[in-house]
Amino acid sequence: MKKTMLLLAAGIGMMLSVQAQQNPTLIIHNANIITLDDAKPQAQAIAIANDKIIAVGNNADILRLKATNTKVVSANGRTIIPGLYDSHLHVIRAGRFYNTELRWDGVKSLKRALQMLKEQAARTPKGQWVRVVGGWNEYQFEEKRLPTLEEINEATGNTPAFILYLYAHAYLNKAGIAALHIDENTPNPAGGLIQKNAEGQPTGLLIAEPNAYILYSTLAKLPELTPAEKGNSTLGFMTEMNRLGVTSVMDAGGGFQNFPDDYGITDSLFKLGQLTVRLPYYLFAQKGGSELQDYQKWISMVDIEHQQGEEAETEYFVEGGGENLVATGGDFENFNKPRPDLAPVMEQQLKEVLTVLVKNRWPFRLHATYNESITRFLNVIEAVNKEVPLNGLSWFFDHAETVSEENLKRIKALNGGISIQHRMAFQGENFVARYGKQAARNTPPIRQMLDMGLKVGAGTDGTRVASYNPWVALHWLSTGKTIGGHDYTANENKVDRLTALKLYTQGSASLINQQGDRGTLKAGYLADLAVLNDDYLKTDAAKIRDIHSLLTILDGKIVYGEGEFKSIAPAQPKAMPAWSPVNFYGGYQYK
Repeated sequence: MKKTMLLLAAGIGMMLSVQAQQNPTLIIHNANIITLDDAKPQAQAIAIANDKIIAVGNNADILRLKATNTKVVSANGRTIIPGLYDSHLHVIRAGRFYNTELRWDGVKSLKRALQMLKEQAARTPKGQWVRVVGGWNEYQFEEKRLPTLEEINEATGNTPAFILYLYAHAYLNKAGIAALHIDENTPNPAGGLIQKNAEGQPTGLLIAEPNAYILYSTLAKLPELTPAEKGNSTLGFMTEMNRLGVTSVMDAGGGFQNFPDDYGITDSLFKLGQLTVRLPYYLFAQKGGSELQDYQKWISMVDIEHQQGEEAETEYFVEGGGENLVATGGDFENFNKPRPDLAPVMEQQLKEVLTVLVKNRWPFRLHATYNESITRFLNVIEAVNKEVPLNGLSWFFDHAETVSEENLKRIKALNGGISIQHRMAFQGENFVARYGKQAARNTPPIRQMLDMGLKVGAGTDGTRVASYNPWVALHWLSTGKTIGGHDYTANENKVDRLTALKLYTQGSASLINQQGDRGTLKAGYLADLAVLNDDYLKTDAAKIRDIHSLLTILDGKIVYGEGEFKSIAPAQPKAMPAWSPVNFYGGYQYK
């Protein structure tokens, strides 16, 4: 026994000696660390050398590694988690517009939401709009109802206003109708409705029936910020993500996000070394009927294997194609309306695009809400795989709310994955009203996915159809409740808090085979972490949505700090322009 103890002590001493030679640049101690490492699930302190973790353990052992140049920070007993990884967020698009948006995410009452609208309308200069863009619904309000057009017009007056309600409908006030020159002669776009009154005049309600094109095409007509303001806005949105503990994002592309033109802001910030989230991104086909030409052009422009092999440490590169591959495959999740039937030509168009992507070894992701769509998509993927084998190529479905067990088996057989989002936290009540309580109990069937060993990552699909706040998603995953408090989920489909956190870290990374160096706080892994304001594993369930980070570290560098950590964090500039709602309300709301 004595010999064993001596050998053990010698081994520990050797390990600490080797680590000490790396001269930790940062040590955080006096912490409650949730490592997500099954071999060592909890710790008190962590040592970081530049961008990597070199040791995790108790306070005494880690502080013994301190060198003369080591920065030492006490976490004051707070909880530390690995940096969160949102597997589906539209950060590149959202960043360009964040400073223009009045966020109702988290607002507790319609009365306050309308008051915020009134205040912002009064300070918005001529030529600009007030815009509320997604991330909220009526069930979060004490009043449990939507605003009326009369209330919106009263609050906004002569300032044009656009208010987006998920991807179901949007409100234009009278000034907005006039600014966009919408009148009795304006035709309805395909799949959309401009509501008109008995006199044939537009009321201000734009309805997705069920295609959301009418909503985001209208939003795209609103005035943009200057390039300098867009840069500031993108930095501000990334800071908001850091404030919520997010250090990595897979950007899923998006409508009216053209490559390479609309990537200029993040390109510039990347070159300046100012990105504060890791940001692999996908290219989203923009024009129905010419998707194949889009992808052929982009493949000729981007060498995926080279850029990821040579610049992987930058974490800003094209990851693949999607989430939209062909317009005819768009099965929008407007649960206020019946499920859309995809056009018969979809299979041929999708097969042409997928064949080109697979031949050129481009990973892909595919928006898929309904099982009926997933069945047809899988038919195409299986056909392509027979002709041009996937051979381990990374691919996954986004959303998959109503996917069946049979189709989960087919996805597993093709080594695919699923990126799930908390859209049901915002549309659970609408889903139950249309499809029934029983159908909603396992929507999406998260537990079944995990039990089958599928790769599953978590995300938000922010900022339009849901809030970008990951803690709303973590609350939904672990409680099965909507933001309005409706518990629609079967108990067997809920996951525990630790599993939910793993989905939002290791799970997301696994979708693109990155789990080998992130999502866990252990030696050799990337130094991405967040020091939280509350104990995620022990706090009351209702308080999970209120969690945020007090100190966020990316690549071993402090990118955000507040409260007792503010003095060691970079200063955050004010939002531009000066009238930006961010300067008056911030982002996600807590009252």
